[in-house]
Amino acid sequence: MAQNIYDDPAFFEGYSQLRRSIEGLVGAPEWPALQAQLPELRGRRVIDLGCGYGWFCRYARMQGAADVVGVDVSEKMLERARATTQDEGIAYVRADLDQFEPEQAAFDLVYSSLTLHYLDDLPGLLAKVHRALVPGGRLLFSVEHPIYTAPAHPGWSSDVDGRKTWPVNGYQSEGPRVTHWFAPGVRKVHRTLGTYLNGLIAAGFRIAHVEEWGPSDAQVAQTPALEEERERPMLLLVAAQRPDRG
Repeated sequence: MAQNIYDDPAFFEGYSQLRRSIEGLVGAPEWPALQAQLPELRGRRVIDLGCGYGWFCRYARMQGAADVVGVDVSEKMLERARATTQDEGIAYVRADLDQFEPEQAAFDLVYSSLTLHYLDDLPGLLAKVHRALVPGGRLLFSVEHPIYTAPAHPGWSSDVDGRKTWPVNGYQSEGPRVTHWFAPGVRKVHRTLGTYLNGLIAAGFRIAHVEEWGPSDAQVAQTPALEEERERPMLLLVAAQRPDRG
């Protein structure tokens, strides 16, 4: 079962102060890159795995999606999502994604933002997502980049010239990583880049786009603190397609 750290009061309070929690999609610097990989949403059926506050669910409906399902393990997240949603076309479901069974051939788009690195059984989920998509349907997700998740004690250091560096160790040693982020004992699962991509291929997907996300010049000019994100990729963005046949 996936860890439900988001229902921890200290964690939830800290997370709620993030810019992406307050401003929604526009507060996430990687959003423009994700948005560029979205298919036409008008009339489409959409599911958001790890929907959090429901920001993407509401966006999809604003873009004309026929109906949207948001899934999350956190009751606190879903309470916030329901309180800020007045739309009968959006349904929120509480479920552990390591055990969740979406309806087969029911969706045109499966979307997931910064969620899959919490799960133990990624191959199982990818197989279920493939079955849940109609032929030609798209999976679009972001995760913490393997360079970011690999270290046992992630954090910046400085080289002899004073330049920030991100030490990487244990990269090939996949498995749980436990760190302190808003609360002690936050558990995530490190996987290599190859594991993510080969997992998609094994599940029957065609990989359409891979991006080791970094901020644009305009974003750095607007938010100078993003400059350090150019020193190493923090996020991995992937778009994949279920082939029209198979």
